[in-house]
Amino acid sequence: MNAPVLTPADAEPLSPHVRDWNAFATPRADGALHMDLAVEGITCAACMSTIEHGLAALPGVRHARLNLTTHRLAVDWTAGETDAGAVVRRLESLGYRAHPFDPGRRTAEEEAEAKALLRALAVAGFSAMNIMLLSVSVWAGNVSDIEPVTRDFFHWLSALIALPTVAYSGRPFFRSAWRALRVGRTNMDVPISIGITLTIGLSLWQTLRSAEHAYYDSAVMLLFFLLLGRFLDHNMRRRTRSVAENVAALRSVTAVRLGPDGAAKEVPVSRIDPGDLVLVRPGERVAVDGLVESGRSGIDQSLVTGETTEVETGPGDRVYAGTLNVTGTLRVRVTAAKEGTLLDEVNRLLEAAAQAKSRYMRLADRVARAYAPVVHLTALLTFAGWLLLGQPADHALVVAVSVLIITCPCALALAIPAVQVVSSGLLFRKGVLIHAGDAIERLASADTVVFDKTGTLTLPEPRLLDMAGLDPLLLADAGRLAASSRHPLGIALAAAAGAGNPVAESIEVPGQGLEAEVDGAVWRLGAPDFCGVTAETLAATRARWPEASLVAFRKGSVDTALFAFAQGLRPDAVAVVERLRGAGYRLEILSGDREEAVRAAAAALGIADWSAGLKPAGKIARLEALKAEGRAVLMVGDGLNDAPALAAAHVSLSPVTAVHLSQAAADAVFLGDRLAPVADALAIARKARAAMVQNLWISILYNLVAVPVAIVGLVTPLVAALAMSGSSIVVTVNALRLRLGSGTAAAPGGSAR
Repeated sequence: MNAPVLTPADAEPLSPHVRDWNAFATPRADGALHMDLAVEGITCAACMSTIEHGLAALPGVRHARLNLTTHRLAVDWTAGETDAGAVVRRLESLGYRAHPFDPGRRTAEEEAEAKALLRALAVAGFSAMNIMLLSVSVWAGNVSDIEPVTRDFFHWLSALIALPTVAYSGRPFFRSAWRALRVGRTNMDVPISIGITLTIGLSLWQTLRSAEHAYYDSAVMLLFFLLLGRFLDHNMRRRTRSVAENVAALRSVTAVRLGPDGAAKEVPVSRIDPGDLVLVRPGERVAVDGLVESGRSGIDQSLVTGETTEVETGPGDRVYAGTLNVTGTLRVRVTAAKEGTLLDEVNRLLEAAAQAKSRYMRLADRVARAYAPVVHLTALLTFAGWLLLGQPADHALVVAVSVLIITCPCALALAIPAVQVVSSGLLFRKGVLIHAGDAIERLASADTVVFDKTGTLTLPEPRLLDMAGLDPLLLADAGRLAASSRHPLGIALAAAAGAGNPVAESIEVPGQGLEAEVDGAVWRLGAPDFCGVTAETLAATRARWPEASLVAFRKGSVDTALFAFAQGLRPDAVAVVERLRGAGYRLEILSGDREEAVRAAAAALGIADWSAGLKPAGKIARLEALKAEGRAVLMVGDGLNDAPALAAAHVSLSPVTAVHLSQAAADAVFLGDRLAPVADALAIARKARAAMVQNLWISILYNLVAVPVAIVGLVTPLVAALAMSGSSIVVTVNALRLRLGSGTAAAPGGSAR
């Protein structure tokens, strides 16, 4: 069942005490219940970890995954062991408010949140400039001849500006910290809030006692840089959603359905069922997945193939929801409409990629969870240590506040998610969709690439060989008879001939082919012996095309033709293999196909190591042998018949079509007819892993240097604020650097070449 969609007017009364949350749960195929929630109050990666671990503790919860970019929480649980209301109540006990996920509502909320952050940032920036002018006057006066009364006046002016600024601009941090403390936990906003509050409190105390130094500038500048970092992070996350939103925008909400009497009626796609006939006019996006029954047109299939060149489409060809019909009118028999389309699967894999967690992200999560108590303990011990050394309480408090601010783990929290968000977007733009959370890391460590042949190095659809040497009339007649066939070779022959007028009343001879009577002559299409092809002709054709599949056609008692079909190499296979070889990867082909066909493909690609006629067990045995040699193997194979080998490899990629996109067993899949995404995925993965490691080291080294410097009192709260914000900006910029030069292949031993 479909979850109800809420309007903004429904936003307020969403308490689990007054709403039946079970109405928003949907059953899954494995018997579990699923619910998507939008969660309010999420500010950092620590929130994600708190929610996921908190829900995992509920009995019956199988899976809880929060998307930090969209704040979408996906929860699966076993019916009878818990319910939707318990999930929402658990979220409330953790300090978060939830409502059913609605993309439109989430977009509006994000826009409002961005505007609020921008207003707070503007107020903090304006106030910081004015307070800094006053502070510079005080600093200059303290080393010259400023009167205490004048200095106190400047301090009180600074307080008059700082107090309302902190109260207004600090709300995002104070609200988040209060929600956490109210339910007995901490997050990264707790030390920030404590640091700001203590700095303002200490400054007021210093002002009341006419001290030389006050720290209003530190508090407001800290707020300014924190808000700047949060606004930039918020904007980055909004931009990362643009790819998925653009894909979703390709979906048509209506389609023109043709009734049994041929009458056309525009109806919602939700009312279209498989088997219906729909009309697609020029300039319209295809609303469904289906097979063309009549008409010819150019289709922009860039969503599927990555190519912007129009594809000529006619009877028997498949079209996909979201593609653009450019020139002609098509009548399409629906195979999928309201669910199960290629567009649905792309969106599903995009969300899976966004929610996937790598090994480095899990490590960062564990460190971030322990960080808040460590920060508080370090600041407390620093305060106590300075007191034991005989320093005044106000000086000890300034040092402790500096420690509290400088050790905020914002950089660590952003280190891995920022890289994963950027790299997932880059991979999608190259046509690669990630299944497994650690696929990027395993792709990065691969040094050997093993290809299946059929459907991987070659295109899945057979193509007609030597069309130039065929009789055009015989080809056209054979295509008319083939248009009645559902056999893959028959479909390929009809497409090659451009058949638009199928032969009526053809009959199928089991195991042989098709037969029909046309103008008193018997036409046959199928096996060579069924069509009376001579042994000499058959032998000559097999000698010319040893790897081909043959289809014969006989028209009457005299005219015969023999059509050779083969699965051609992917258009860029030679270039991609050369690119991988140049980058230092070891290449091999493992195929179950005939030796002649595999030898021909290996020769065309220049791959010396190949094996033919392998069963799945044989492929696995070879992969295990490579593993024993110390090789990390990327297996590139079809998602259906190579599933055991894909599972046995160190990492796996699968070329997929709409027919079996959801069945792919690989760690990642790629769309389209080109092989380039394999090399692109390896290059991007290596750069992403390098950026993850760099960001972790940046965060670690920052704290190894900054914390001791702050503890010994060499850092003021203002400098601490600048350092902490700077570290967050550095790891974010380092992640964004991945967008530069992402198209080059990477060498197995290191960075991209």
